[in-house]
Amino acid sequence: MTESFNRLVSELETLPGIGPKLAVRIAYYIFKSPNETVTKLVRAINDVKEKVKPCSICFNLTEEEICDICKDMRRDRSVICVVEEPKDIIPIENTHSYNGLYHVLMGAIAPLSGIGPKDLTIDALLERVKKGVKEVIIATDLNVEGETTAIYLGKLLKPLGVRVTRLAQGLPTGSEIEYADEFTLKEAILWRKEMK
Repeated sequence: MTESFNRLVSELETLPGIGPKLAVRIAYYIFKSPNETVTKLVRAINDVKEKVKPCSICFNLTEEEICDICKDMRRDRSVICVVEEPKDIIPIENTHSYNGLYHVLMGAIAPLSGIGPKDLTIDALLERVKKGVKEVIIATDLNVEGETTAIYLGKLLKPLGVRVTRLAQGLPTGSEIEYADEFTLKEAILWRKEMK
């Protein structure tokens, strides 16, 4: 293959979930595509990098200062669902069973990867909770990092007098929120349990 083609394959391989074979297939697809298709793809990638930023309130993705969910006055402002990444909001919204606000931590506590509480948006969450929030639903992934983060948050939030719950039945240990089906996730939201 040519130097340019190999460079594209190498860059594609750095994306999550894309191995060498898939990277070659995507690179070949790009090569065969009309210039207009490739230009649209490049423009879309540039737009995301230039226009998308975290919401100043919840850290969800937005192109404005405040995201659409935080702006929506029909949502229950007394409940905040805490997730690890903006992508975790999508499956929860798709259940149509939650009408509160969100808070995105921008990761999870992972000491082995050098990620501690100060690397997350925990301080901003605590400030939001102090402004009249009655319940915080912790919807971190059900793996070691997610559980560590949930326990840590529970210890910080309980003294503030807020109800702290965790997604419940139906989600297997070790699972990630973004891969849960809508029915299972809906049940987990509806049957959430009080954290001890």
